[in-house]
Amino acid sequence: MKPVLFVTNYMPPARAGAFAALAERTDVVFALYGGRVHHGGQVFLCPTCGQERLDPVVVGERGVYALAASGRFRAVVAGTGGRVALPAAYLGARRAGVPFVLWASLWAHPISPAHAVSWPLLRHLYREADAVVTYGPHVSAYVRARGARRVFVAPQAVDNEFWRGPVVDLRRRAPFQVVFTGRSAREKGLTVLGRAWRASGLWAPHAALVLVGGGRPRSRASAASAAPLRSGGAPAVHAVGALPPPEVRNFMGSSDVCVIPSIPTLTFREPWGLVANEAMNQGLAVIATDAVGAAAGGLVRHERTGLVVPAGDHVALAGAIRRLHDDPALRHRLGGAGREAVSAYTHDAWADGVLGALNAAEEGGSSC
Repeated sequence: MKPVLFVTNYMPPARAGAFAALAERTDVVFALYGGRVHHGGQVFLCPTCGQERLDPVVVGERGVYALAASGRFRAVVAGTGGRVALPAAYLGARRAGVPFVLWASLWAHPISPAHAVSWPLLRHLYREADAVVTYGPHVSAYVRARGARRVFVAPQAVDNEFWRGPVVDLRRRAPFQVVFTGRSAREKGLTVLGRAWRASGLWAPHAALVLVGGGRPRSRASAASAAPLRSGGAPAVHAVGALPPPEVRNFMGSSDVCVIPSIPTLTFREPWGLVANEAMNQGLAVIATDAVGAAAGGLVRHERTGLVVPAGDHVALAGAIRRLHDDPALRHRLGGAGREAVSAYTHDAWADGVLGALNAAEEGGSSC
């Protein structure tokens, strides 16, 4: 049987296990037009065993068409990234006469001149793809409303076994600790988080906010928005920078609450937010905004597996932080419920979702 061609921009460490799970179920070739390496990591290695489990093909965006149209593959899967790769994959699949599956992440179309140009293409693909596989129910509802058929969910997942691992080195800066993990980018909501932290009235030495992450901001505005927090301008704030996953896990496991304050912008709305999965595996209570895919998609459920607040509302975010500070029993309940809920979000479940879409595309089956 011919393999499946899976076209995507890169294979970050968090995705390697999911891709390996798919490769265990079906013969698949991953074509990476962004290269084999992203964010400085060797992304084709198994994140837990360190062994090479995948052998991706590196291809330029313009080379995707020839690969998809080559006749070597029984189906083509492509994500929504890139300027040329997506239409090239679709047209190549049609040229080869094989099913095309769209891997969709958007639940709000970005607003910019470039995205306005891309909208007619995406609308066409939502309707004409032989199947669509999505990040979660929120994306499924979005693409169905735009004409998609045979829609399947491949739940976003991390390496649960790794993220449930024990804290090797305690990284607690105060009796009550809140952790943020993410990039220095406007859409990550650091400005809102800074205002919320000040409004919460929590001060050293009894409370601390730890900022884990970094990376290059997308714009000067992003850098400016992050500066007040990362410079220590707020009380009891510790910016520790970008860290390897074991150290991130140490900070997660040493904290009481994980906050995901993402906000929507004209060009971005958080497709998921894997930090929610990571934190829940450590049993942390999670606060997320309603602009986070993990909340819109049903993993972070208000009052059940976490707290959900309106995006950009620093008063509501401050209230949620203060509430979890004042109510240890609520923190424990939400953390335990989150840990149980995230156990279903596995790399195997992701692979099953993709395989379901592939089977439906090849057989003309129904969606789920």
